[in-house]
Amino acid sequence: MPNRTITENPIDADKVAQNPGLLPYAHSVSAPPIVPTNEGMIRHQSLEVMAHQTDQQMDLLRKQMELLAEQAKAIQRRREVSEWVYAAKMSFKPVINHVYHLYRRPEGDHVLSMLSPEEWTLSRRPALEFVHSIRLLADLTWDIVR
Repeated sequence: MPNRTITENPIDADKVAQNPGLLPYAHSVSAPPIVPTNEGMIRHQSLEVMAHQTDQQMDLLRKQMELLAEQAKAIQRRREVSEWVYAAKMSFKPVINHVYHLYRRPEGDHVLSMLSPEEWTLSRRPALEFVHSIRLLADLTWDIVR
């Protein structure tokens, strides 16, 4: 009978993984390193990013609220001026988008005029206190020009 040589596997069976893809670490030198994650660090970074994003959105909303508040004040101011004008004496029908001038009499009531303060003094009319130059808007409210 010929001599049979039995070769033994040089790798120890105890050192070979049955399912190397399921190991929590690299099973060979050429495998990419598997580093366990620090769960707390991931949460911290996520919270930082989330806080930054929500802060940006809150700043944007705050700016929009400030703009709306300014617009509301402007509308309220136009209403007040409009109430003055519609309570004033006017001897003509105002035209939209034209500038007129509001004066106050010594008695305290208002007068709406087409004459600017410069034209008023040249016309030698009785002196009235100039209040504002105003423009009639399309919604029939009045806006202060100066």
